[in-house]
Amino acid sequence: MAGFHLSKPYTMPREELRAAAERLASRLEQQHGIKAQWQGDRVRMHGHGVEGELSFDGGVVDVSVKLGLLASAFQRPLKAEVQRYLDEMIS
Repeated sequence: MAGFHLSKPYTMPREELRAAAERLASRLEQQHGIKAQWQGDRVRMHGHGVEGELSFDGGVVDVSVKLGLLASAFQRPLKAEVQRYLDEMIS
């Protein structure tokens, strides 16, 4: 199973970080049909051939994504989209 892992340190308040993470989850739901489910400071996402998790703790945002065979063709653009969002919205 293909996939990727991204990490980014943050210093912004948790409330702002949570709001940014919620916007990312919402964006992925709208653009890619991925469903998100929050559990504390962790959101689990799943869709057709995609499973992922975003969590924030200890000053680091972690994003892990697993892609099925067909979804693996979109690994590079999906990773770039998530990385760009982290770089623009997380400080």
